[in-house]
Amino acid sequence: MQTYPFDAATLPAGFFWVNEPKRYFFDQGLNLITAAKTDFWQGTHYGFRRDDGHCLLTAVTGDFALTTEVEFWPQSQYDQCGLMVRVDSQNWIKCSVEYETAVVSRLGSVVTNLGYSDWATQDISSGISAICYRLSRQGQDFLLEFALAEGQWQQMRITHLHAVGAELQIGIYACSPLGEDFHCRFRAIAIGENQWGHTV
Repeated sequence: MQTYPFDAATLPAGFFWVNEPKRYFFDQGLNLITAAKTDFWQGTHYGFRRDDGHCLLTAVTGDFALTTEVEFWPQSQYDQCGLMVRVDSQNWIKCSVEYETAVVSRLGSVVTNLGYSDWATQDISSGISAICYRLSRQGQDFLLEFALAEGQWQQMRITHLHAVGAELQIGIYACSPLGEDFHCRFRAIAIGENQWGHTV
């Protein structure tokens, strides 16, 4: 397991921005401030195609488990931050909490295959301001999980990427589809062996 704690004043070696955020800084982790009206979505139902959200990614090969812990302070509907696995603009996975109202938000994931996105969600309290995510790869299949503070990993979904190759770009993301200046803080990223089916 390789952990990147974001405790230095520079990005870890081997990581790169896709759509650098409006601002980022280091303070108890990596803090991102989003640019206006940024999003990731392709086609389905809503018709629009967006690929201008902010990602900090690194390239990996083979199976893996990608984990992060993130705090967030949403301001506008759909403000979101979490994990991203990416082939290209037409093929990717993201998992996050999307802010809805002061009462309820949506814990969920988007899987985009061959240029079309889906959206799987469950309601979650908007009083939750920190969460852990784990995304595990097994070939072309992926297990998405979340955990609240000091809690057990819980399954969000199992899914498939049709156009995945040996190498993937993986890491963290944030965006604000309707607003701007969404602030989130990633405590660390960890990349290790595939943890499919593990509960601790």
